Amino acid sequence: MCRHLAYLGPPVPVGDLLTRGPHSLRTQSWAPRDMRGGGTINADGFGIAWWTPTQPASTEPRHPGMLLAGIHTGDGPTGGAGSRPTAHRDDDRRDPASNLGTREAGPSRYRNAAPIWTDPAVDEVLPQIYSRAVLAAIRSATVGMPVERTACAPFTHGRWAFSHNGVIPDWRGTLTAVAAKFDSPSLLEAESMTDSAALWVILRGRMESEATPDVALREVVRAVAELSPSARLNLLVGDGETVWATAWRHALSVLVGEEFVVVASEPYDDDPRWQAIADRQLVVARPGWLSVQDLDIEIGRAGS
Repeated sequence: MCRHLAYLGPPVPVGDLLTRGPHSLRTQSWAPRDMRGGGTINADGFGIAWWTPTQPASTEPRHPGMLLAGIHTGDGPTGGAGSRPTAHRDDDRRDPASNLGTREAGPSRYRNAAPIWTDPAVDEVLPQIYSRAVLAAIRSATVGMPVERTACAPFTHGRWAFSHNGVIPDWRGTLTAVAAKFDSPSLLEAESMTDSAALWVILRGRMESEATPDVALREVVRAVAELSPSARLNLLVGDGETVWATAWRHALSVLVGEEFVVVASEPYDDDPRWQAIADRQLVVARPGWLSVQDLDIEIGRAGS
């Protein structure tokens, strides 16, 4: 079923988001706590995406590790009635003294189809790259789906990164019908023959059609659930500034501080500020700010 995590906040070593805490994402690859019947381990690969701010020509990066973009494989806010502000922050969160540039580029990405604990880059290279926006995932492949690098989240497009924690039974028929409903790009554009990769084609197609991420997530979750009521659809989207997530028949938690936010399948430590997200919720998060709203989708509730 996979596990995933998104971070926004002060610059941190990218690799730290994979190994942080006694129950880190790496630990969850062999000892997850809340798979809810969706497998036992997450050993079929992993991936991580990070946003590197565009540097002015005359500016030296604060963290030399930001120059190590050679690891890049070439793979290419709204609140509402349910908003729960945790701390006030100005919409412009740039810190001129941080020397981190003024505009976010699209994410860089590193993926490997091997178990995360076998890859030395996690400890030796990724910790040398700094970012204030990271999205990472470990994979548990559904039976019958390929175990390959291109099947590992995050999936990226433009400024976006995406991960899916869950499964869609009969995904070929279901997603073909959903793609037709939304006039999506061809599912042949999917990086891999998996439900998650095909789902990303549909979701990014909705966002490219001027649907906001929260609207697109509601539309796509509803459309998939109508055709596949037993689907598990914990979706995670980031653009380097905001994180959007859904909790649909799988675990999700959020940690919010004044200067950061983490959205994760499972808490990586025992910080009492972690909040478990109830089922069928839409999360929108930024550093110091959190909105949790009901998805208002009743389909298949009895089978949850």
